[in-house]
Amino acid sequence: MTARGVAKSYGGHVALSGVDFDIEPGITGLLGANGAGKTTMLGMIIGLHPRDSGTLEVLGHDPWSDGVTVRERLGYAPEHHTLPPDVRAADFVRHVAELHGIPKAEATTRASDALWLVELGEERFRPMGTMSTGQRQRVKLAQAIAHDPGLVLLDEPTDGLDPVQRDVMLDLIKSVSTEYGINVILSSHLLAEVERICTGVVIIGDGRTIASGPIDQLRDPAARAVVVELDATEAEVEAVAADLRAAGVTVERDRRRLTMAGDDPATYDRVVAVAVARQVGIIRLGSSVSTLEDVFLGATG
Repeated sequence: MTARGVAKSYGGHVALSGVDFDIEPGITGLLGANGAGKTTMLGMIIGLHPRDSGTLEVLGHDPWSDGVTVRERLGYAPEHHTLPPDVRAADFVRHVAELHGIPKAEATTRASDALWLVELGEERFRPMGTMSTGQRQRVKLAQAIAHDPGLVLLDEPTDGLDPVQRDVMLDLIKSVSTEYGINVILSSHLLAEVERICTGVVIIGDGRTIASGPIDQLRDPAARAVVVELDATEAEVEAVAADLRAAGVTVERDRRRLTMAGDDPATYDRVVAVAVARQVGIIRLGSSVSTLEDVFLGATG
């Protein structure tokens, strides 16, 4: 999928002013604060509204001029939880599969398979109004994948879920993508969940792309650091920090934790030597790397 100079306004409100990205196969996170333009971008990918300017290619087609072709191969799970309460999950997923052109008999089978895949097989004949928020989120995932799409768009798929339910949902999304070869765009404002399962990211701010690409390439290699947590009083920790600084090491202290810029193997040796000389215990000694939060904050300022 590619976007070049995509812009969209509603009256006097500019939703997107210049979005550019190349999305590779796999799971890609679409990140941005509320109001950044993520939902508008998803709407244009689906082909719900035209662009004011720019080009957008989805699955080899323009989603506005060739929307029917795109939507046949695309799955979508919206953010809202408004599902018909009296309709059984299996009937709902089957109906959506039929809307994508799947014959009724095959759609019935696919609906059952998709609900088993998202761990709702035994609940598939329950009315959706009797289901929990976590179960309804999984129904939305099932209807998005039942027709075997080439691309799935998930808008805030963990909204309203507790930590355990969130973990289950993220594991399901990763399984759907890796085991069944379905590409996923996950729109979220939660950095941790994007970093956990996504290989790429597009960050939108003020209506434009401020960073995009594989997450590993966006991280700053220079941001690596050595981190040690000491079993010592704050005075003893400060003494260790002073000794390290005297040896030419740049050190930042946060209570019992010391962070040293870089990832020089010699730094580990110096830390151990100073800790032994000061007779303080080491709880943890290791390295840290730049996180997606660092990338996001650096890009958004």
